[in-house]
Amino acid sequence: MGEITDLDALRRAMAENSGQPEGPARNARAEQLLAEAERLAVPLAVIEALGHQLKVYNYSSEKDRMFVPFARLLRMWDERPEDFDAYETHSLHWVFKWMSAGMLDQPHVPLASVEKWLGEMAHRYRLAGHSERAVHAAEFSVAAHIGDLARAGRAYTAWLAADRDRMADCHACELHGQGTWQVLCGEDDRALRLWRPVLEGEYACAHEPHTVLASSLAPLLRLGRTDEARAHHLRGFRLVRTMESMRGAYADHVEFCALSGNEARGLELLAERPAYFTDTGHPRSRLDFTAVVALLMDRLTALGLGGQRVPGPAGRAWTAGELAAHARAEALELAARFDARNGTPYVGERVRARMAQEPLVERLPLGVRTARSHRAPVAAPPVPGPPDAAAASGGPGLAALLAEARRLSDTLRPHALEAWAAVARAAEGVELEPRDRAEIADHEAMGRGPAGAPLFERAAALYAEAGDPGEALAARARGAYVRALAGEVDAAVTAVGALCDEVHTLYAAGGTGVRQTAAVLMSRARVLVRRLHEDGGEGDGADRDPQEALAGAGRAVREVLAFVGGRADGDVRLAARAAEARGMLAGLAALTGDAAGAAEGYRLAAAEYVAAGLPWCAVEYEVEAAGLAHGLGDAAGTERALRSALEHGAPYVEPAGRAQLHLQLAEVIGGRGGTGEAAEHALEAAHWADEAGESGTLGAWARHQLGGLLLREGRCAEAAEVLESVLPDLTAETHGEGAVVQARWWLGDCLSELGEHRAAAERRLGAAEIARHWPEQQDHATLAHLAAESLGDAGLLEDADRAYARAGELWRGLGNPHFLVRSLRARAWLAARGGEPADAARELMAEAVRACEHALEAAEPAVRDRLTAELADTHLQFGDLLARSAGNAEDADQGFVEAFEAALVRMDRAAELFGTLGAAGLHGRTGAELAAGRLEADLGRPAEAAARARGVLAAYGDADATDGTVRSRRAGAEELLAALPDH
Repeated sequence: MGEITDLDALRRAMAENSGQPEGPARNARAEQLLAEAERLAVPLAVIEALGHQLKVYNYSSEKDRMFVPFARLLRMWDERPEDFDAYETHSLHWVFKWMSAGMLDQPHVPLASVEKWLGEMAHRYRLAGHSERAVHAAEFSVAAHIGDLARAGRAYTAWLAADRDRMADCHACELHGQGTWQVLCGEDDRALRLWRPVLEGEYACAHEPHTVLASSLAPLLRLGRTDEARAHHLRGFRLVRTMESMRGAYADHVEFCALSGNEARGLELLAERPAYFTDTGHPRSRLDFTAVVALLMDRLTALGLGGQRVPGPAGRAWTAGELAAHARAEALELAARFDARNGTPYVGERVRARMAQEPLVERLPLGVRTARSHRAPVAAPPVPGPPDAAAASGGPGLAALLAEARRLSDTLRPHALEAWAAVARAAEGVELEPRDRAEIADHEAMGRGPAGAPLFERAAALYAEAGDPGEALAARARGAYVRALAGEVDAAVTAVGALCDEVHTLYAAGGTGVRQTAAVLMSRARVLVRRLHEDGGEGDGADRDPQEALAGAGRAVREVLAFVGGRADGDVRLAARAAEARGMLAGLAALTGDAAGAAEGYRLAAAEYVAAGLPWCAVEYEVEAAGLAHGLGDAAGTERALRSALEHGAPYVEPAGRAQLHLQLAEVIGGRGGTGEAAEHALEAAHWADEAGESGTLGAWARHQLGGLLLREGRCAEAAEVLESVLPDLTAETHGEGAVVQARWWLGDCLSELGEHRAAAERRLGAAEIARHWPEQQDHATLAHLAAESLGDAGLLEDADRAYARAGELWRGLGNPHFLVRSLRARAWLAARGGEPADAARELMAEAVRACEHALEAAEPAVRDRLTAELADTHLQFGDLLARSAGNAEDADQGFVEAFEAALVRMDRAAELFGTLGAAGLHGRTGAELAAGRLEADLGRPAEAAARARGVLAAYGDADATDGTVRSRRAGAEELLAALPDH
């Protein structure tokens, strides 16, 4: 900080302080600057320093400190208005509105004082000749705050009817206030229509669209427009996150989290702003904040998480239940103070209603990485006591549980095994019939997988005891299959072959049914197919003829189809056997390399499952079909299969499986350009990965893809939030360096679009550092170049020059003259911006010309036109650089002429080179001619300038008038002619 010795130095210091983050440090600096201004003994310096102090107080948590500097300013105005220049006069009247709102937001200021101030404001505005629009807006705010809705409605009408003038709030702020009134009147949709110009960027200011985005969240949720609500949260929170003065808007985002099933994110928001719990300078926003804290904590308590540790006021640890009580008490105490001041119960009623809200959405996935505060409930079968006790208590008895389990397993419904587990628990200590015990053991064995072989044997014995030899053989066959899964393939083949012989004999004698026989035949097919897979790995079939093994498996599968064929009418189990056999044949086709036949087979098998009313069974085969279609380059077939899998399996597939399906669909749909829908699937993939507890692995992939898709959609703020949340989870070990670099690259692009150039440079430099070690250096060069652009945009000129130099050497090594030349030109402009000697910038531009000429000499015909255009553009920029540097010459007049003459030479050369390109170079040539014409005019050569302008008009004599460049060139030529005397 330099010493402040005059008004200009003071203004520079105030401008610098205005650019600092909101908060106590900036406020303290403003107080120091006021003291410095007073030492200058210049009234205007004190006035400007007081105005600066007012502004930083207003945009901070210390709004209650505005009144003292304003009172001093007003006294100075009343005593010596001539000390105020036009700007400070305007500013003084402008901050009357801040004072009105500031008084209203402080419950210790009597309502009579607020009303008196409204009258004073109206009087002062009339004296100054201002419209009453701002006065009516202030009266509306007072009336709406105290709950006098009739008066608020009258003031609202008068506000809109009054003329807009320089004292009216900006369009964005006015629309925010008007929309807030519509929400208060229950007109959410009308409010959103009013806010549309702000949301779409037509109007903006220091606090907009920040507050409109925040205010829109609850209305959007109430209207069911959840996609917009999500987007507004991600975009809006990014804007208010670092702004201390935005506690009210911040509270809206916490409320959104509580109402949309994002309680864990709400806790993260509280942890980011601990001072919001205790800052007392703005009671109204503190009331908003404590109310939504109570809402969020009540929500956690309702979820059974009242004992969870949560962020809270400093000085002690808090649980959700404790903070709920504390925040509620604070909110109600603050509301009571406002109501006592206002003489109405209105504020307290609204605060109670806000704290009593119920969630509007069970869970709205946001795409950002957030730990779940609770797991989604999973329906589990009941765990009854003894049958009689269960019946007496109104719960299901054992007989009912048995009937339900049999119904589910007979129809192959999901959760059948869980139902049998419930039967087993209920049957403990109960004497059952052998048949019942057999089914319990059979299904328990199914649930154990490869470890279930002994239980299958027990089930078989019990079936035999119950007089069902066919089911006993089926149980033993199932046992043989799980032995194959455990690696005992040859023994399983031998066992299941004998069982098939037995069941054929039994079936022929009428001793068993179709179901049991089909079950044994299917087990043999499964075992033989399993043997094929074992032989393909490290199994014990190295001496076996693979073709014979394949043929044997095929015969076994076809035997199932032949046996079931014609007998499955109305029998779900037999239809499922046929569908499974069809799927097995598809798998065998895949083993032989017939991918197309396999894909078709899987589709047929899936269709049979769906026709049988078993869509959840089709998912596995639809996923297989998708994989094969992808391998065949059939993107449409891949997408169809994945969509079918998601449609059929969504209610039944485990969360990790749903995440995989959505992620694969996102990749396929994004690949064909459907970025909007692809982003929706990537969002769902991230959500289900979180549900599966795989946020850092599968979830990271989903968020990585989601960020890229949002960027492609132009939704940069949302993309940035998602990518920033995924970066900590992306690691080279798990996801590969390519994914890490791509995420940083995309994030840099987002930040650049958002104007956060320093942060963009950091991300791009980080990505470049990783890519520096790669054998292929194209990405390294590109990232270094992009980082240089960001550094330059951030005003870090020396760092930008170093980055461009690094990129230039990389482009040189890659043999890319275009970007080598562009890096040199960029360095030349940086040198000019940085105040370096003119020769340094000129030498860099000359080097760019030489590099381009050298490349052109050695270029193949196919690339000569592009290099010619690059050289022409370099000459044009060189001329522009020379013209701009003319004012730095030691002999201003002589330097001016010499620089402009040198610039003309470059521009003529540019026009000549563009001219060699014919129609492709027309716009470049006319641009160079116009630039040269302006120089001719500045050199006092109107005839030459006019000739160039007319040449441009002639070049576009019959050109398309709707072309933007054509219109621009014609307008430029006509403006040049109009500025020339006698032309």
